[in-house]
Amino acid sequence: MTESYLLSIILFAPFVGAAVLIFVSNRQALLVRQVAAFFAGVSFLASFILLFAFDWQKGGYQFQQKYVWSEQLGIQFYLGVDGIGVPLVLASSILLFTGVFISWHIKDRTKEFYAFLLVLAGATIGVYVSLDLFFLYFFYEMSVIPMYPLLGIWGSHTKGYLEMTSPEERELRDSPGFILNFGRNSKEYAAMKLTLFLSAGAVLALMGILLIYKFSGLNTFDIPLLAEKAHFDGTLATVIWLLVFFGFASIAPLWPLHSWSPVGHAAAPAATSMLHAGVLMKLGHFSIIRTGFQILPDATRDLMPIAAVLCIGSILYGGYVAYYARDTKYVIGYSSSSHMGYVFLGMAALDYISLTGAVLYMFAHALATGMLFAMAGWVYDQTHSRDIPSLGGLMTKMPFVAGCFIVACMASIGMPGTVNFVAEIMIVLGSWAKYPVQTIIAVLGIVLTMAYLFRMMRGLFYGRLSELGHHAHDAQTFVDRLPLLVMIFCSVTFGIFPGLMLKIIRSGVDPILARIIEVAPVVTQVGGAIHP
Repeated sequence: MTESYLLSIILFAPFVGAAVLIFVSNRQALLVRQVAAFFAGVSFLASFILLFAFDWQKGGYQFQQKYVWSEQLGIQFYLGVDGIGVPLVLASSILLFTGVFISWHIKDRTKEFYAFLLVLAGATIGVYVSLDLFFLYFFYEMSVIPMYPLLGIWGSHTKGYLEMTSPEERELRDSPGFILNFGRNSKEYAAMKLTLFLSAGAVLALMGILLIYKFSGLNTFDIPLLAEKAHFDGTLATVIWLLVFFGFASIAPLWPLHSWSPVGHAAAPAATSMLHAGVLMKLGHFSIIRTGFQILPDATRDLMPIAAVLCIGSILYGGYVAYYARDTKYVIGYSSSSHMGYVFLGMAALDYISLTGAVLYMFAHALATGMLFAMAGWVYDQTHSRDIPSLGGLMTKMPFVAGCFIVACMASIGMPGTVNFVAEIMIVLGSWAKYPVQTIIAVLGIVLTMAYLFRMMRGLFYGRLSELGHHAHDAQTFVDRLPLLVMIFCSVTFGIFPGLMLKIIRSGVDPILARIIEVAPVVTQVGGAIHP
């Protein structure tokens, strides 16, 4: 009986938590945190139940719930999850649960902060479990709304912006022409840029969705039904695919549509950055798979090489800027943009190994980047600085955080023993046959990742202790250590035992690629079992 409503529990627990917080006073800060932790914990535990209850041998969409919302318009509140959705639902719930504890020390309007955080996570989960295009788009748009107040109210200005204190500089930084000064941005600018970029992309995606609805002739937004019966040819299919791809690619973020993301990371509080990089960015890849891959397989086969070209811009440009960035959040933010290029490469190859690796990488990246942003936030809280050259020697003050930071860096570069390694090697192996040049560049990008992460780690934790670090202290309490340990445990556990996750993902990848490739797949061994 519980399994029948498992997706509803995972989806609505954060929203119910946000609603309950309305009736809690901000003066009861501890109660606010406990309420947020409880409802985030419900979603967290239910997501693990989903992982182990999902029947990978059966495959297809499971735990389905369907309620007619508008019979005339063909809209249904239709929930279901396949092997691609399961790991992303789990990633959302993990980052929500850990994000609640990472934000435990926020004192400014605590209730409102946690309410927006719960809505943000709930909306991302809504995208991953929606099997109706109307509600997929509804939750997609809902996920953008909380980002504006989370950045604009609880965010922080960059160091360069704060240093502009003279009357002339104050006038300059509030002028429209200042928008191109990416290193000296205000949190309000970051919030507005994020909203405008994602809203513009969402409009393109909506146009594509409406064209699917109009020209399918089925009077429905039902994704499985559209995938089975809708057929689009020629110019129409190309136009729809391009609208859907570039509309959703803006949130991914695919170069050159990426510039909103690092700016948003730099301004956002730690938990928001965790969800932003961990799951919000993956809404783009997931929505492209759901809409482009499943409903427009022929156009996907013909046009996906576009992603194979653009992903190189993401990998190289993001890595290059991350290497020279001085701000910890800019380093991690551009690193995230770079790593999303690997996902697009895995998707573009249209190979069973590479696409399985791409989906696994979305999960792996959520954990690794979540850890990095969490610890960057801790360092900022203790030193009130994100400027790497101004810091140093923090290993002596926070050995636990430094140790976790090293693990997170190892995961981010794909060290064996972490789930990132499994995902990266699958993307590289699966993409080599079709895109050898891009694959070589992707491998070089891993080396570049090692360079800038080690550079940041050395700048923060080694050398002489800076003046800013004299009053810093380590994460010592259960509340402070729990979120880091949870993310490390998941990254290492699924890295050492990837079989279950790979089987689940493969059950979702196989039927999608079978329609796109329309040839007998190569026999590969995944998780100890032979799959066609």
